[in-house]
Amino acid sequence: MCLVALAWQAHPAYTLAVVANRDEFHARPSAPAAYWDDHPDVCAGRDLEAGGTWLGATRNGRFAALTNYRDPSQFDRKRRSRGELPREFLTNGAPPLPWLETVKQRLSDYNDFNLLVGDGRQLFCLESRTAAIIPLSPGIYGLSNHLLDTPWPKVLAAKRGLAALLDDAPDHPLLQEPASPSLAELSRDLMDLLADPAPYPDDLLPDTGIPLARERLISAAFIRDPLYGTRSTTVLLKRADGAAWFGERRFSPDGECTGESGIMLS
Repeated sequence: MCLVALAWQAHPAYTLAVVANRDEFHARPSAPAAYWDDHPDVCAGRDLEAGGTWLGATRNGRFAALTNYRDPSQFDRKRRSRGELPREFLTNGAPPLPWLETVKQRLSDYNDFNLLVGDGRQLFCLESRTAAIIPLSPGIYGLSNHLLDTPWPKVLAAKRGLAALLDDAPDHPLLQEPASPSLAELSRDLMDLLADPAPYPDDLLPDTGIPLARERLISAAFIRDPLYGTRSTTVLLKRADGAAWFGERRFSPDGECTGESGIMLS
């Protein structure tokens, strides 16, 4: 996962709204979002190479998402797959903060990452680079391949877009109507939010230790490249009335949509 925007307790009708793009090598096999056969309460996409995930949720309100911290000079191929951390949180019942404290004791097992975890009552971000566990207060946040809320252009744009969409969402949806149509509509709007393939000007780009041409390519919210690019866009919506929705849109190496799904979590 390489770009996440989320609103936590920032809207009267939606306790959590998450939209995220997963950028990955197209050759790395993965399964679409679904309930897992071995953990039927978990809904997530799945990395079929290492068995982990990049973003998922459970029927009882647990949520986890992960982004890699980009620093080629510190990358070690021998370390464990970072995707096992969201999987571990989603498949156990430990409270978020004590569990994150155990993860801090084994940060050296992994290349650097940022990990968001919550249980519906609390939400935290663990930055492995700083070893900080950050409790999130109500608000809108952005995360890419650096620290939480690092003001990269695509992070700022995603936060602004999420805030604008929530501003337009009704404060008190008609709860007597089926929840899925309104959730599905907002989900599609959020997916469209991260569909911009335009790179940013060179003077706005960070220096993360990769060549400028590469930095330029991956500065876009939606990365279109035959080898490495945006594989999927995921949305998680939780309403104050208890309804929850998990949406996913998948893409081919040329950036064309290959499928879209929506799953009610409650």
